[in-house]
Amino acid sequence: MGKKVTVVGAGFYGSTTAQRLAEYDVFDTVVITDIVEGKPAGLALDLNQSRAIEGFETKVVGVTTGPNGEGYENIEGSDVVVITAGLPRKPGMSRMDLLETNAKIVRQVAENVAKYAPNAVVIVVSNPLDEMTALAQLATQFPKNRVLGQAGMLDTARFSNFVAEALNVPVASVRTLTLGSHGDTMVPVPSKSTVNGKPLRDAMPAEQIEELVVKTRNGGAEVVALLKTGSAYYAPSAAAARMAKAVAEDSGEVMPVCAWVDGEYGISGVYLGVEAAIGAEGVKRVVETDLDADERASLLEAAEAVRAKQGDISSM
Repeated sequence: MGKKVTVVGAGFYGSTTAQRLAEYDVFDTVVITDIVEGKPAGLALDLNQSRAIEGFETKVVGVTTGPNGEGYENIEGSDVVVITAGLPRKPGMSRMDLLETNAKIVRQVAENVAKYAPNAVVIVVSNPLDEMTALAQLATQFPKNRVLGQAGMLDTARFSNFVAEALNVPVASVRTLTLGSHGDTMVPVPSKSTVNGKPLRDAMPAEQIEELVVKTRNGGAEVVALLKTGSAYYAPSAAAARMAKAVAEDSGEVMPVCAWVDGEYGISGVYLGVEAAIGAEGVKRVVETDLDADERASLLEAAEAVRAKQGDISSM
């Protein structure tokens, strides 16, 4: 039985994620779904016609889904489901502004995933990310390790890019880390960030690091403001696709993700941005990293902020 991945939502984020997953050539099938009649089928047709050029065999299947779960039978047997469905931000909107609208959408998707792909690992990318990840777990009733969210990979990539640009060094020479929430309580971790293996704090002054931290925190809003319609999708889809690949290959690769935290860092009972080893069962384990006192305090603060909002989710 070959590997199968489903991407729910055929907007820019979903379609780009499907393209990356197909081009990896590690899945037999990529299913892309959407509520817009014909759109996923058109994207699938187009992507399949690129196979001879890009040299991959993965088949892409496009499926229109209906309000009562029509079409979802096509996701049956998926090893991974990436949920991108929901409204993107508009300029001036926070991620939290999307809460109620996207909660309805994500709940409906999650219930259909539970029905038709009961063994899948679910990767949530819909905003507000931390809350939607918690909601997807409640709605699927899957074990918590099998539901995770994409945020830390993206925020870390943004941070690394800003550092590389500021220092005019190759991005491959930069290692950064962000934990916490995807939004206002994001916790970049300068103590674990390096340039050519040397501490970031030796490479640039504290004020400049702080500037880049703020830029990272606002990274998505900056893109939204420039695009005017829609939000970022190239970097976010790269992050989600890498997570799905780690699941498919059972790689155990350690990446920053939104995962259920149960005792690590002295924090329990909340979905939070942490580092985790990713494999066939989703989160194999949360990897606790040494933080300095400020970073640890910020992470605890982020956990409480997210916990408060995730508490409202069960009623949505």
